[in-house]
Amino acid sequence: LVSLHFQLEFPDHNFPLAHMQSELLTAFNRQEPRPSQLQRNVAAALNRIGWNHSFEYEIPEGFSLDMAQPETKSAIEVDGPS
Repeated sequence: LVSLHFQLEFPDHNFPLAHMQSELLTAFNRQEPRPSQLQRNVAAALNRIGWNHSFEYEIPEGFSLDMAQPETKSAIEVDGPS
Protein backbone atom coordinates (compact mmCIF):
# COMPACT_ATOMS: atom_id res chain seq x y z
CA LEU A 1 0.00 0.00 0.00
CA VAL A 2 2.91 2.31 0.73
CA SER A 3 4.25 1.59 -2.74
CA LEU A 4 0.94 2.56 -4.36
CA HIS A 5 0.77 5.78 -2.30
CA PHE A 6 4.36 6.61 -3.24
CA GLN A 7 3.62 6.10 -6.95
CA LEU A 8 0.49 8.27 -6.84
CA GLU A 9 1.94 11.08 -4.74
CA PHE A 10 5.46 11.17 -6.18
CA PRO A 11 5.23 9.95 -9.80
CA ASP A 12 8.63 11.41 -10.70
CA HIS A 13 10.48 9.49 -7.95
CA ASN A 14 11.50 5.86 -7.71
CA PHE A 15 10.09 3.80 -4.86
CA PRO A 16 13.06 2.51 -2.83
CA LEU A 17 11.86 -1.10 -3.04
CA ALA A 18 10.67 -0.94 -6.66
CA HIS A 19 12.95 -3.83 -7.61
CA MET A 20 10.96 -6.04 -5.18
CA GLN A 21 7.49 -4.66 -5.86
CA SER A 22 6.08 -7.69 -7.69
CA GLU A 23 7.37 -10.07 -5.02
CA LEU A 24 5.93 -7.91 -2.23
CA LEU A 25 2.53 -7.71 -3.95
CA THR A 26 2.48 -11.48 -4.53
CA ALA A 27 3.24 -12.14 -0.85
CA PHE A 28 0.57 -9.65 0.22
CA ASN A 29 -2.06 -11.19 -2.07
CA ARG A 30 -1.43 -14.71 -0.76
CA GLN A 31 -2.95 -13.70 2.56
CA GLU A 32 -6.68 -14.15 2.96
CA PRO A 33 -8.48 -11.11 4.38
CA ARG A 34 -9.20 -11.52 8.10
CA PRO A 35 -11.67 -8.80 9.04
CA SER A 36 -11.72 -7.88 12.71
CA GLN A 37 -14.88 -7.74 14.78
CA LEU A 38 -14.50 -3.95 14.83
CA GLN A 39 -14.45 -3.92 11.03
CA ARG A 40 -17.59 -6.08 10.90
CA ASN A 41 -19.31 -3.78 13.41
CA VAL A 42 -18.42 -0.68 11.39
CA ALA A 43 -19.70 -2.34 8.19
CA ALA A 44 -22.99 -3.25 9.91
CA ALA A 45 -23.41 0.30 11.24
CA LEU A 46 -22.79 1.75 7.78
CA ASN A 47 -25.40 -0.58 6.32
CA ARG A 48 -27.90 0.52 8.98
CA ILE A 49 -27.49 4.17 8.02
CA GLY A 50 -27.84 3.35 4.33
CA TRP A 51 -24.21 3.45 3.17
CA ASN A 52 -24.34 0.33 1.02
CA HIS A 53 -20.89 -0.95 0.20
CA SER A 54 -18.77 -3.88 -0.86
CA PHE A 55 -16.93 -5.62 1.98
CA GLU A 56 -13.24 -6.46 1.39
CA TYR A 57 -13.35 -4.92 -2.09
CA GLU A 58 -10.30 -5.77 -4.22
CA ILE A 59 -8.96 -2.95 -6.38
CA PRO A 60 -7.16 -3.51 -9.71
CA GLU A 61 -3.78 -2.89 -8.06
CA GLY A 62 -4.36 -6.04 -6.01
CA PHE A 63 -5.16 -4.51 -2.63
CA SER A 64 -8.29 -5.11 -0.59
CA LEU A 65 -10.25 -2.19 0.84
CA ASP A 66 -12.23 -2.86 4.02
CA MET A 67 -15.40 -1.22 2.70
CA ALA A 68 -15.88 0.49 -0.64
CA GLN A 69 -18.40 2.07 -2.95
CA PRO A 70 -16.60 1.68 -6.28
CA GLU A 71 -19.26 3.68 -8.12
CA THR A 72 -18.55 6.75 -5.96
CA LYS A 73 -14.83 6.00 -5.54
CA SER A 74 -15.28 6.03 -1.76
CA ALA A 75 -13.64 3.68 0.71
CA ILE A 76 -13.26 3.20 4.43
CA GLU A 77 -10.35 1.45 6.10
CA VAL A 78 -10.80 0.40 9.72
CA ASP A 79 -7.72 0.32 11.93
CA GLY A 80 -8.03 -1.23 15.31
CA PRO A 81 -7.67 -4.44 17.22
CA SER A 82 -7.61 -7.61 15.17
